[in-house]
Amino acid sequence: MSGPLPLAGLRVLEFSHTIMGPCAGLLLADMGADVVKVEPAPDGDRTRRLPGFAAGFFATFNRNKRSIALDLKHPEGRATLHRLVADADIVLENYGPGTMERLGCGWEDLHRLNPRLIYLALKGYLGGPYGNRPALDEVVQFQSGLAYMTGPPGQPLRAGASVIDILGAVFGVTGVLAALRERERTGEGQRVGSALFESAAFLMGSHIAGGAAMGEPPPPMPARRGAWGIYDVFQASCGTQLFIGVTSDAQWERFCAAFGLEELAGDPRLATNAQRVRERAAAARPAGGGRRPGIRRGHAALRGGRGVLVAGRQAGGPAAGPPSHRQRRPALHRHRRAGRRAGGAAARPAAGVRRGAQPRPLRRQPPRIGEHTREVLLAAGLPGERIAALQQAGVLADAAAPARLQQA
Repeated sequence: MSGPLPLAGLRVLEFSHTIMGPCAGLLLADMGADVVKVEPAPDGDRTRRLPGFAAGFFATFNRNKRSIALDLKHPEGRATLHRLVADADIVLENYGPGTMERLGCGWEDLHRLNPRLIYLALKGYLGGPYGNRPALDEVVQFQSGLAYMTGPPGQPLRAGASVIDILGAVFGVTGVLAALRERERTGEGQRVGSALFESAAFLMGSHIAGGAAMGEPPPPMPARRGAWGIYDVFQASCGTQLFIGVTSDAQWERFCAAFGLEELAGDPRLATNAQRVRERAAAARPAGGGRRPGIRRGHAALRGGRGVLVAGRQAGGPAAGPPSHRQRRPALHRHRRAGRRAGGAAARPAAGVRRGAQPRPLRRQPPRIGEHTREVLLAAGLPGERIAALQQAGVLADAAAPARLQQA
């Protein structure tokens, strides 16, 4: 599919850190919006310097964006930002409650400057008694019951990825797209809210409904009563772990054929899913036996599909996944970190959506701190001499200036 991306022409100012805000900006940027990341001058988004499991956050969620660095605590920094807001379509932020208001950049402040502005506030809670409290992905996983459902009984466990941050970003972008549509009719912008806790609660909805239907709290997923006879991880004698899911009678027949278990296909005790659930031990035991030729045939099913829902364990994440996925990911440079030599190229997954036959190519690498400050402010009509004076005063940062910013 050729031609402009669907959100081309929309101007977005992003005030964000860690995952939720940057992910929302990433989704808008991938769809063509001009997303300008507004970072604190002079040090930029602290996410750039996070260690450990958070070391990849910045590189993953900040492609296809530009960066400016402003000191919004300085009156001149706020005035410069307000100049940009006048022509913006969207502002998004995931700072702590009250932070944007203290900086003179809250919804009421910016709406007065630009009545058409859509303002996305990504918070911990949408309202109520916790409305002014901060939150984290892991906090709301425990509050909502998601951690209870994920770990074994008595051992609540955080999910292995920041699923609530990302879902909250998706909900927020969905709200923004609806607000853009409404603005076409009314000419007015609006404040849109999305929050971590409500996103986590949405994920728990089916468990809440299931508990009501069954008349008792649902057990954690590792101890769940299955809805299907074959739906679990099986250990082969060679050491390979396979997840196998059989969710229909047709899949049962294909599963038996792929794993060399033809005798089970004709067993009248296992003819329907309801029977296989009752006879789970008889239905599932052969899949994990591992000493029969069927396991090797099952590996062939894993490689070739054959209509069987089967997956091998991946210890290395998406980089070790199916070849088709490896081919689709855009190659991104590792983000440069202060005081360290720049890394080489590293793959990052594309967003899980596609329009047309081919994915869109990567347009911009994750930016350096203030890499586009001068470019953005010149386009907004600020004279070059004024930009230089603001930089000299420490109100803004330009990546072409201090050496330490070059490294960041």
